[in-house]
Amino acid sequence: MRALTFDVTIPGFVRARTLGRFTEAATFGPFSNLRVRDLPEPALRGEGWVRLKVLACGICGTDLANLTFSSSPMMEPFGSFPAVLGHEILAEVDEVGPGVSHVEPGQRVAVDPFISCRVRGRTGAERCASCRDGYHATCELAGEEGAGPAEPLRRGLTIGYHADLPGGWAEFIVAHESQLFPVDDALSDRAAVLVEPLSIGVHALLQAPAEDPECDVLVVGSGPIALGTIWALRAAGHRGTIVAQTKRDHEADLALMMGADECVRPGPEARQVLVETGALAYQPIVGDEVFSGGGFPVIYDCVGNQGSLEQALRFAAPRGRIVMLGCAAEIPKLDLTLLWARELELRGFVGYGQESWRGETRHTFEVTLELLKESDAPVERLVTHSFPLDQYRDALSAAANRRRSGALKVILEP
Repeated sequence: MRALTFDVTIPGFVRARTLGRFTEAATFGPFSNLRVRDLPEPALRGEGWVRLKVLACGICGTDLANLTFSSSPMMEPFGSFPAVLGHEILAEVDEVGPGVSHVEPGQRVAVDPFISCRVRGRTGAERCASCRDGYHATCELAGEEGAGPAEPLRRGLTIGYHADLPGGWAEFIVAHESQLFPVDDALSDRAAVLVEPLSIGVHALLQAPAEDPECDVLVVGSGPIALGTIWALRAAGHRGTIVAQTKRDHEADLALMMGADECVRPGPEARQVLVETGALAYQPIVGDEVFSGGGFPVIYDCVGNQGSLEQALRFAAPRGRIVMLGCAAEIPKLDLTLLWARELELRGFVGYGQESWRGETRHTFEVTLELLKESDAPVERLVTHSFPLDQYRDALSAAANRRRSGALKVILEP
């Protein structure tokens, strides 16, 4: 099968961090560690495993950060390489093991890429506390090899960053039955490929719901996670005003389609909307102005850099909640004064898990699929670009240069 592989090496790191500042050839091109290769089709790893034909797979900001070696090294022990990248996967069931009961050949499925203790072959008390509690995205044994009876899996937290489990930038993958969620025939491929990124916002709002479903909410960011969070808030029934902070006109248009009430640009427009909440501005002798009173009870930071987190701290109401969905890493000289001075709550979320939803315990993907069926928002419009696998360099360039390309979600269709 054709597959797009990536390896982590010291020479690759040096090329990406030096030449990558001048040319994409060092990050996505011939001087990078990224290659389309012919690999054997993956075999089933046991009775409960399924082989899948990939229909579409998204390009995530995390993928770009890893390809450019700009992400924090802190998560490196929880992956294994060389790996076939791609974790936002829509696929069709190709072959099932004898122990598989809830999916069948020809069926479309969304793939939960996180690798739980169950997927690793651990049972009962061998499973970590996070997996036993239904929060496998924070599996505590991701840095360890799997257990039997099949050949042990190497370390790794997700499909797509795993040497034994190829990701969706390939023609075929394998996954455990517990990772698969059937997609209704009424849902288009363009909507269904978004189940994974949309589930991140759904997970966050279900795990840390606003105390007042009619409170004002600020969503900082204009990428797929931010727009998906707006959609998730509105689809799940949030009745308060949702203010979206976006950079470009087409992103603002989509934010309104997803359910935002108002869109503002960073800078003076965002400051004005803060003042309209009742916040009073004060100017220190040294430094930027600060605000007291007013503010937003809940802020979703879907960027995760120094500027967005500083803004969230300044714009949050006393005892407000900041929900971190952007992949924040090392942030030098970040002033956390307002975290304690305003008694703020800062919570981060990754992935998905078991949720309490309408009186039942459901996986986040199931909730997201249900909301997609109920919602009339045109979520498929978040997918702006599609490329075949052999045009991966153009795809990655479009995803990495959103201002130039106008891209939001870029997908590969192997």
